Amino acid sequence: MTSKTFTVADYLLTRLKQLNVTDVFQIPGDYVKHFTQALENFDGVNTIGAINELDAAYAADAYGRTRGLAAVSLQYGVSTFSALNAIAGAYVEYSPVVVISACPGADMRNQTDMYGMLFHHSTGSLHADENVFRQVTVAAETLSTSAGAAEKIDNLLIAALTHKRPVYIACYKEVWGEPCLKPSAKPLQPHIPKSEPLALLNAVELAWTQITAAKKPLIFAGVEVLRFGLADVLQKILDESGISYTTTTLGKTVLDEKGKQFIGTYSDQASYASVIQRVEESDCIISLGTILTDDYLWLMENKYPQMIQSSTGQMRVGYFKYTEVTLRDFMEALVERFKKSKSYPLKVVPALLPVYPEPWLSNSDSQWNKKPEVITYNRFFQHSMKFLHDNKMLDDIVMLLGVSSSLYVAANAQGMAQGSFIGSAAWQCIGFETGAASGAQLGSGKRAWTIAGDGGFMMVCQSLSTLARNHLNAVIFVMNNGVYAIEQVYVDMDAFKPSPQHKFDTFDILPQWDYMALAKAFGAHGIRVETVSELNAALATVKKITSQPVLVEVVIPQKDLPGQMARLGNETLPI
Repeated sequence: MTSKTFTVADYLLTRLKQLNVTDVFQIPGDYVKHFTQALENFDGVNTIGAINELDAAYAADAYGRTRGLAAVSLQYGVSTFSALNAIAGAYVEYSPVVVISACPGADMRNQTDMYGMLFHHSTGSLHADENVFRQVTVAAETLSTSAGAAEKIDNLLIAALTHKRPVYIACYKEVWGEPCLKPSAKPLQPHIPKSEPLALLNAVELAWTQITAAKKPLIFAGVEVLRFGLADVLQKILDESGISYTTTTLGKTVLDEKGKQFIGTYSDQASYASVIQRVEESDCIISLGTILTDDYLWLMENKYPQMIQSSTGQMRVGYFKYTEVTLRDFMEALVERFKKSKSYPLKVVPALLPVYPEPWLSNSDSQWNKKPEVITYNRFFQHSMKFLHDNKMLDDIVMLLGVSSSLYVAANAQGMAQGSFIGSAAWQCIGFETGAASGAQLGSGKRAWTIAGDGGFMMVCQSLSTLARNHLNAVIFVMNNGVYAIEQVYVDMDAFKPSPQHKFDTFDILPQWDYMALAKAFGAHGIRVETVSELNAALATVKKITSQPVLVEVVIPQKDLPGQMARLGNETLPI
């Protein structure tokens, strides 16, 4: 630090650095200038200048998922509101992001009172930012003075660490630059809530009765296991019980997928037939840390009485619900029960699902089966996963997806490393993946391997420039079929039929872009592929590039409908 006076901004940055936040994503602004100037001169925390607010906030979300905490610095009003969608996604999917801002100061507020002035970026209510962000954070605070600022900052950071969700902190514009005492050298720690002992005992007793009576128990693991540092406890449950497990799409890679008890990810009808069968046959589903969205409506409607559901949101066994029972305590209690039982561990029957399965080819519409060089969604994943496996790269990448047809195909991938799959599977945001690439790579230290729909990429294509300016060799595969395919599936799936009379709705047809020109303009290496042979050659080229992002335009037929999406679409059609 070059600043002689230790300020409120320095206090927050010091606390962030203690928590291993070494990069802060930033959009500049006059209100927040004291923070951005402090950040510019702060030792050990890098400024990552983003192109726009969604870019910055998506990146911070992915950084939080991979690093355990993230921070994004934004301008008041026009900037924070632009980032709101991304922070909402971080809230829903449990990513701890510190939203940093500043607002009109004491002098401006006095002028407002005197003259009735409306200051720039303000809606007229100077509490609007904080009030809005209270809906998508676990704590929000606007500091009007440096007095008490340190304690309030600590409380906000502890809330983010405890709940694994975003917090919002703003100051009157002058406060970030005001003097402040230095924090202690000891990093902040999350609060670890404890269960009410009798409620925990009752929940465990009833759950154990249901588990031991089951003939085909199955563990269903979710993203909260990873977020709250419970992966080792889940592994102990698996080791002591011998029970096989699946995951939600959002929870994919809560553990390394090379374990023989993993049967594949469960994404309802987008799953492998063998996974669907195992879920449907199970007479006791032990759901741990899952966020159950309407993607799992069938499960809830058909398996509710046979489910044990423990998460941060609820604890229930069948129809019986318990309050004040934490996920951690329940999981640790299960470990002890399985250890003491003479009936466990069960004999493990490996699922033996291949990393790059041939059956994917038959999932695509039959019209492409006689054209092996045509790239379809499933062929893309078959060949790219084979490449990653053969080149021993699966442990060195983090795969990113927004909501698109690719998300539901990618959920079938196997053999991925723990924490290497990031998808907007609950908030379901189109475009998340491209903005998240820089944060995922900086946060994890692994290469971002991003599969974007062309519609989603168009929303945040400027993020490619953020990758280039920071010399990040993330790869963005743009699946170019010229339409919002996933939207069309739920509007009218007949549009995918090969006959010319079946057409896409006008609002789902995208403009044509010159992606190679765009890659050049933003400083990325551009590759266009139209055949499977060209794709395989491109993958070899991608591997060699180390200092700049790569944009790979993957041309796929407009009417390619992967079987995963076809089954999901048919399931939601009205009866």
